Amino acid sequence: MGRLAALIELSEKERGELEGLSRRRRTAQGLAQRAQIVLLAADGLENKAIAERAGAVENTVGKWRRRFAEKRLDGLLDEPRPGRPREIGDDEIAETVRLTLETTPKDATHWSLRSMAETVDHAPSTIHRIWRAFGLQPHRAESFKLSTTDPLFVEKVRDIVGLYMAPPEHALVLCVDEKSHIQALDRSQPVLPMRPGQIERRSHDYTRHGVTSLFAALDIATGRIIGKCYRRHRSQEFRRFLDEIEAAVPKDLDIHLVMDNYATHKTQTIRNWLAKRPRWRVHLTPTSASWINQVERFFANLTEKQIRRGVHRSTRQLEAAIKTYNRERQR
Repeated sequence: MGRLAALIELSEKERGELEGLSRRRRTAQGLAQRAQIVLLAADGLENKAIAERAGAVENTVGKWRRRFAEKRLDGLLDEPRPGRPREIGDDEIAETVRLTLETTPKDATHWSLRSMAETVDHAPSTIHRIWRAFGLQPHRAESFKLSTTDPLFVEKVRDIVGLYMAPPEHALVLCVDEKSHIQALDRSQPVLPMRPGQIERRSHDYTRHGVTSLFAALDIATGRIIGKCYRRHRSQEFRRFLDEIEAAVPKDLDIHLVMDNYATHKTQTIRNWLAKRPRWRVHLTPTSASWINQVERFFANLTEKQIRRGVHRSTRQLEAAIKTYNRERQR
């Protein structure tokens, strides 16, 4: 005869904890399965039926039933595995972390695996495990910039973020900016296409075939782009682009314009144009805060997907590629 399945009876507290483990997204997959096995066992199911429901084999079901019956919730945790004990103690780990965070090597701006390994007299693989455990990446750095010259920085951010989160009724919120001096570049030699086992290759030098500037207005509610390319990016072109927006937006909607303090946007011509149109309201981004203007995300995607690796032998080709990208993304 086979071994009798362990009888499982749960208290309300145990059932609640097990249900939480089985449903919580961050629970490890194995632990979630064990919790499900115990819950099904408590409902009176046999090991075969539990195995089918939980996607496990019967021996595994029997194992975790017994472990829970003997040790309750603690029985579902993995037991320590045998193996060689680690050679580096907690104090040495703490010192390695301290050196990483608070010092730099004498001949460099940041630590490498080898330089730290030589300093603390441990293998580079050991340093790698410590850094990975503590989320340390000395070889990486990111840049940032905070506006320190705009006294209304907080007020402007709140105003613009408020527009994004709760746009006014009967109004359109448009993020406007221009991507200037986009170069039509042709590689000096033909691009060698990707093949199995080999990435695409291109020459490092190129030939310029002119530039264009893209003026764009992003509707933050729908992601729709109103875009127009001009060969220059003066206030005259910006005013003509505002005419494009005026014609594209229904007359019964107010227009909230989010834009930066670029000189082209603040000439007397532009001010006069806006003053004659009461449905337009301008929201200026803080200085050094272009990141708050959502149209910059569109420009970044355009650069990544169409411009950076594109081959354009004329500004006409470049502008056609930009129009195609915008048209396809809005389908």
